[in-house]
Amino acid sequence: MSVASSPVLSGPTGSLLDLIGKTPMVEVTKIGTGKCRLFLKLESQNPGGSIKDRIALSMIAAAEAEGFLKPGGTIVEATAGNTGLALTLVGQAKGYKVLLVIPDKMSKEKIQHLRAMGADVRLTRSDVPHGHPEYYTDMAERLAQQIPGGFYVNQFANDANSEAHFKTTGPEIWEQLDGKVDAFVAGIGSGGTITGIARFLKSKGSKAEIILADPVGSTLAGIVNDGVPGPEGSYTVEGIGQNFVPDTADMSLIDKAYSIPDSEAIGTVRELLLKEGVLAGSSSGTLIASALRWCREQTEPKTCVTFVCDTGAKYLSKVYNDAWLADQGIGERELHGDLSDLITRKYEDGAVVFAGPEDTLDTAFKRMRGADVSQLPIIQDGRLIGILDESDLVHVMNTDEITRKERFAKPVSSAMTRDLDTVQASESLDALIPLFDRDRVAIVLDGERFVGLITRTDLINHLSLNR
Repeated sequence: MSVASSPVLSGPTGSLLDLIGKTPMVEVTKIGTGKCRLFLKLESQNPGGSIKDRIALSMIAAAEAEGFLKPGGTIVEATAGNTGLALTLVGQAKGYKVLLVIPDKMSKEKIQHLRAMGADVRLTRSDVPHGHPEYYTDMAERLAQQIPGGFYVNQFANDANSEAHFKTTGPEIWEQLDGKVDAFVAGIGSGGTITGIARFLKSKGSKAEIILADPVGSTLAGIVNDGVPGPEGSYTVEGIGQNFVPDTADMSLIDKAYSIPDSEAIGTVRELLLKEGVLAGSSSGTLIASALRWCREQTEPKTCVTFVCDTGAKYLSKVYNDAWLADQGIGERELHGDLSDLITRKYEDGAVVFAGPEDTLDTAFKRMRGADVSQLPIIQDGRLIGILDESDLVHVMNTDEITRKERFAKPVSSAMTRDLDTVQASESLDALIPLFDRDRVAIVLDGERFVGLITRTDLINHLSLNR
């Protein structure tokens, strides 16, 4: 099997829709793959940034051909984000309105992206099961019935979903690897990817193993490996894993499944960026971790292929944010049984947003707003000398008989609190209660050295993760 020396350029096109598909493939060379070769098809290079562009184009075209979607109609779908982005891209290019129902655990980048593209985004609960009226698919179907001209795409039971991969993705993989495919790894969100490509490979007489990559907490790996649903739980990886088998998914095509914990998936995708330079999303971590497990289990050289499903730019606030990972309890952290366990953003690591006493109140307020915090420690020459919170700002804004511009130009030192409630990092959690009873934030020191802040939310999150 040869590898192209350089990509082939195509001429310009008049529509982004013409650029969907025909994505490049790259070999993993700096992460250990055992005796095998591992190839990643870069679906993140689609114009909408994910593999879902393919099915959006296919499902909308099918709906138009069948008369379900007419001019002026509204595309309605339940999505973890990427299908919504793809449907908005294709739908708006064709002149349709788009309404999307999204679980509230999705990354803010995806939601902001969708709204910027003009989609009507409705957030719903991510903690309810399939069949609940607020479950995202149930809610989307109900809204589509209520909207005149509404078309519920239902990627989970839409034959055009898997057909897109049978007609485009599968043939591309076959051509790019000269038909030499020993294993194909994919997850199940709607089920179309693994079903369509597996069917294509089998239609070519391929003996490739079809591998399911499933997050721990999804029930699907158990169905493949044991014939019964696996234990259900929560997971942070977005876009794959279910507590039911989508109609689009043909489980009989799958030979083996791996259950990948969040920590392994996220560790893998971050390693991919560090070593291979590929910025991939969270579900890609689950897929690539599964592919690496398969590769390392083999005793003779074989070829495995999987996807970079979408770009990691949509997950910078989550997967690539150390503080967020710590808040989720992901990663290895040694617990000491004291207040240091609650501080995920430490001053010495540069993770604390702060201000100096000579900074203006305007500067301090912008930092608070940008970091979405309600208080700032005030640092001078590396030492904590005060704290500024929202109530201090409100007090200044309401008292002086001067213009707003002059008020915001005042130095932080004129409004900050110097009377600090501090606790030592070595103290127990009980030390927080008197501070919180007085509506104060806990300022944590190690001796005289400032460590960080602890809020009520930090305490609740810690107790929730360490029950």
